[in-house]
Amino acid sequence: MTAKQPLLQVKQLKQYFPIKGGFFGATVNHVKAVDDISFDVFEGETLSIVGESGCGKSTTGRSILRLEQPTSGEVLFENRNMTSLSRSELRRTRKDLQVIFQDPYASINPRQTVADVLMEALSIQNIVPKEQRRERAISLLETVGLAAYQIDRYPHEFSGGQRQRIGIARALAVNPKLIICDEAVSALDVSIQAQVINLLKQLQRDFKLTYIFISHDLGVVRHISDRIIVMYLGKIVEIADKKTLFEQPQHPYTQALLSSIPTLDPKAKTQRILLKGEVPSPINPPQGCRFHTRCPYAQERCRQEEPKLEQMEQSRKGHEVACHFAGNLPVGS
Repeated sequence: MTAKQPLLQVKQLKQYFPIKGGFFGATVNHVKAVDDISFDVFEGETLSIVGESGCGKSTTGRSILRLEQPTSGEVLFENRNMTSLSRSELRRTRKDLQVIFQDPYASINPRQTVADVLMEALSIQNIVPKEQRRERAISLLETVGLAAYQIDRYPHEFSGGQRQRIGIARALAVNPKLIICDEAVSALDVSIQAQVINLLKQLQRDFKLTYIFISHDLGVVRHISDRIIVMYLGKIVEIADKKTLFEQPQHPYTQALLSSIPTLDPKAKTQRILLKGEVPSPINPPQGCRFHTRCPYAQERCRQEEPKLEQMEQSRKGHEVACHFAGNLPVGS
């Protein structure tokens, strides 16, 4: 997979949000939501981004789509720099990049019928002739598991899982190449989550889609991912394929996250790693390794020197960790 040309390349992406203060409303500081991260996404894969709330994973997704203009860095989609496109160029490019939002109750206009929601996307991008748009909308609805007779209903007439299916149909309407799923199942019941995840996997096979799947739920991530990025306080701390990350996590933060996954096996012996303290503020992140204030293995070097994201020599290619002592720490079970 890594031998291919990436579909999407994120290079040294930063997203700082200014904090205003004083009499004249001058910028007094910044929230460093995403701070110098780089990664590739390859065609046909599902790359998941995980981490605690506030780690910068959703901001990363919004910055890729340019829903937020990045502070600096590059986002190359098929070698086109998304950060420097004009408004008209961005509008054309967005046909290939779509998003499924977290909240199916807030992401759909309650005053529009399902037909309106789906045909609006077709109209904006001029995907099909006007007289064929309703037929195309019905086809999309059936593709995501809803019935044609529901096309003229309003969002309040659907359950949460059904609304999320409508959101998926809207994303599919413009024939995208890459879809960013921003906590796409976190607002749903567990049984409905499984149905939506299975639908996403089926659509990926049928339409040759590429996903960036943003989630805090490692159980869901394990089911859908090919590769996984772990973020902490605006930084990437570990990247690996799914098998390697779950069986050989090398960063202490990744180990702590994996130890928190509940299991139904009463014979399973997993030791929960409890992290002490609170997540530091992204306004004034700690010097050195950002995780050192909560890391059980932190040493003086960690407090002074920021670790680089580097390839693990004893692991598969593509397993990168930002830890001074990676490979010399106990591996979580």
